[in-house]
Amino acid sequence: MPRSTIRRARAIPARSPRSRSRTTAGASRRAAETSWSGDDDRSSDFSDQHGQTLQEQLVEQLELARLSPLDLAIARLIADAINDDGYLTDSLEDIRESLKPEIDATLADVERALAAVQSLEPAGVGARNLGECIALQLRQLDPATPARDIAVRVAREHLDLVAGQQLALLRRHLRCSEADLEMALALVRSCHPRPGAAVNPAQAEYIVPDVFVRRTEHGWVVEINPATVPRVRVNQSYASLVSRAPDHAMLRSQLQEARWLMRSLEIRNETLVKVARCIVQRQTGFFEYGEEAMEPLILKDVAEAVEMHESTISRVTTAKYMHTPRGVFEFRYFFSSHVAAADGTEMSSTAIRAKIRKLIAQENSDNPWSDSKLAEILSQEGIPVARRTVAKYREGMQIAPSNERKRAAARAS
Repeated sequence: MPRSTIRRARAIPARSPRSRSRTTAGASRRAAETSWSGDDDRSSDFSDQHGQTLQEQLVEQLELARLSPLDLAIARLIADAINDDGYLTDSLEDIRESLKPEIDATLADVERALAAVQSLEPAGVGARNLGECIALQLRQLDPATPARDIAVRVAREHLDLVAGQQLALLRRHLRCSEADLEMALALVRSCHPRPGAAVNPAQAEYIVPDVFVRRTEHGWVVEINPATVPRVRVNQSYASLVSRAPDHAMLRSQLQEARWLMRSLEIRNETLVKVARCIVQRQTGFFEYGEEAMEPLILKDVAEAVEMHESTISRVTTAKYMHTPRGVFEFRYFFSSHVAAADGTEMSSTAIRAKIRKLIAQENSDNPWSDSKLAEILSQEGIPVARRTVAKYREGMQIAPSNERKRAAARAS
């Protein structure tokens, strides 16, 4: 189910070496089921890597490489220091120090072992920064590939100019033709910025909502999701036997604990529904009209409404989700700070973010509004916010500033 600021879940399927290895494994099984043709059985050359981590695959490749015992030991430690994205996060000096006292290696030994790791699959693994990662992938291309050397220089020295779209300055630095630069940039963009993600694809996260919110002819109704309620019950036959037996004090105590547990679960569910109903009641505008109608709400408001301690409300609303006609939201999504409006009322910061997003979506892409202009428009609508507040909200929504939006529109046209 989707998440936005409420941690929307995403399933990110990726075709990785694992998926290719499963295809290979399937071919191997089919080959094993046919009669032997007299050819060498090559299927054993391919192992099923399903379920292996990036580190396990790297170590497996290292053990098949012809490395000296010293280089192999250092390379294994380097492989352990590589993160899930495929980058080496520790410095070579730290790796050298961590080998002591068992191995007294020089910095040259560590660099040699790193070169061995960087020659493994997936291409680009073991890099220490994005430029090195892309350069490693480019160097695996045929040396005769057009503009390959230019692309390596771009990756090593000028990624900042690429990010800033300063192509004219980049061409002057490289002293190359416009056609060569286009080919080099195409090679750079074809590289994977996170090679480890191909081996460790992000797992799909699924949210099971704790409550359902639906609209009826009598208004908004909150119901607990029965799938989240533990099915716990006491066997009454055994309970009656234990109650009548005078010499089973320990069993009677355990029976009482079981009943307390069941009662605790009931109270937990009642509290959950009570808090959810309070949130729905306070945020009816959101359910009716969307984010722009979100009301300011803090934990203290709900605590006073349901007559519970604020810490209890904090626990109840943490990692709890409600399924609504507008999507699945974490309880905490409905809590936000407030800004005083011109008429003396208060507005939710979530509503202000929604208005900023709407204004930017409606702006002239050739002449986008600056943060100051957005603040001025909001003030005219009775929402006095400072320019820096607009900038903070815009950055929080991962919306580029006006100059970058203008450049993106120019490139698109």
